Amino acid sequence: MIKQLNTQDFPVANRTYKDGLFRLVFQKKEDLLSLYNAINSSNYSNPDELEINTLDNVLYLSMKNDLAFLISGTMNLYEHQSTFNPNMPVRGLMYFSKLYEKYIAANGIDIYTSSPKKLPFPQYIVFYNGTENEPDRSVLKLTDLFNMPSSPKTPCLECIAIMLNINYGHNMVLMEKCRRLKEYAIFVDTVRKELLTGLPLEESLSCAVDSCIGNDILKDVLIKQKAEVIQMILETYDKELHDKTLRREGYEDGYSKGKSTGYLEGINDGIRQLISALQEVNIPRESTLLKLQEKYDLSQEEAEKYMAEYWKE
Repeated sequence: MIKQLNTQDFPVANRTYKDGLFRLVFQKKEDLLSLYNAINSSNYSNPDELEINTLDNVLYLSMKNDLAFLISGTMNLYEHQSTFNPNMPVRGLMYFSKLYEKYIAANGIDIYTSSPKKLPFPQYIVFYNGTENEPDRSVLKLTDLFNMPSSPKTPCLECIAIMLNINYGHNMVLMEKCRRLKEYAIFVDTVRKELLTGLPLEESLSCAVDSCIGNDILKDVLIKQKAEVIQMILETYDKELHDKTLRREGYEDGYSKGKSTGYLEGINDGIRQLISALQEVNIPRESTLLKLQEKYDLSQEEAEKYMAEYWKE
């Protein structure tokens, strides 16, 4: 049986485009149910019985989760991450505390009686979509983050997050079980590749969207909400900065100053901004390195020096 959780609104903070797009892709109950079935090897078929309970910024503006819902006695918390975060179990602990508080209140459960009260089983899944080479499946534990005492003791708290790498090429069995998840992975991969072509930002994004529509990838979302999807991506960019770096304005600035020091400063500034712009949208380090060599006619050794200085680990 699928049970309902009451929804409570919270302030919404700025999102990266993949976080927002992930929610957009799985906004329909049938797609969310398909994702759940793929992860749990289940075969629930009635999406109308599924009630989504999404919390935004439960404790702080910088904290949010993506999807939470109850199904068959299980409380499921799904989060999307574009950067690896070993502290996800801490976030999960805080989120589940709030979710159980709401569940207890909504169901009139008295936890101060002498009889035990049954609560939904918690399941915490983190969908990773960053550019670091993470394994298909990782287990992140809250207890790994504790300062353990010198004498052996058993901690009274634990929260386990299962992190799944959903970049295209990873977790292919899961992708085949959930077509929607596979399409999402293909779309993000397509966006990353188009951003490396050197076309103007909006043109490259439009090409990525049109390419996916033509290949029946997230076609329903991209046709109806193309402008919104592109805007999600643009919001992660400083467009003026991006255009400046791709025009190699670092060279132009250097030349216009008419001095060798100004010229070098212009080049360095252009390289710094290019690295920053590409890293902002999760372009892999290796691809950024190649882009530097191409744009500024650098040797691999020279490009590596700039990467060591400006690439933020």
